[in-house]
Amino acid sequence: MDKKVIIFSAPSGAGKSTIVRHLLTKFNCLEFSVSATSRAPRGQEVDGKDYYFFSTEEFENKIRKGDFVEYEEVYKGSYYGTLVSEVQRIWEKGNIIIFDIDVKGGVNLKRLYGKNALAVFIQPPSVEELRNRLVGRGTDAPEAIERRVAKAEEELTYADKFDVVLINDQLEEALATAEKIVGEFAAR
Repeated sequence: MDKKVIIFSAPSGAGKSTIVRHLLTKFNCLEFSVSATSRAPRGQEVDGKDYYFFSTEEFENKIRKGDFVEYEEVYKGSYYGTLVSEVQRIWEKGNIIIFDIDVKGGVNLKRLYGKNALAVFIQPPSVEELRNRLVGRGTDAPEAIERRVAKAEEELTYADKFDVVLINDQLEEALATAEKIVGEFAAR
């Protein structure tokens, strides 16, 4: 069996986590890759389920030891990455890895896994709609929302580096399209 990966990337607030959670309920062959981060848990996040949480120092030590398939310093001192051990764990079970990952991480994974990767870019209908979604979440301060919106504007320029661009305007349509493309890729 080919060791396949499915990568979902998007600007914050575009709906990638919602789509990935939906796909995990529809396909038994998919398994979520838990990312590592150096940021503190938010809300009800659980270590080992939502993320592997490390201090900045622990994360940087793991970088030096080569423990990551890919990683990025998304904001100053705030790292995110994919552990080699996580990828191996899922492949050993014979599953397809599904990633919910930032845009630059998605581009790096696509480059790494090539034809064994399906890279999907979830695009919001507009930057203004993205801002509204982030405000509606109620999890970030206004300055953090503006920082995320500015980052999103840059991230939108990466869409052409992905296999598929899926515009998440109507959630039900986006979910159905995501199911179709993932089903076709999994069957190959």
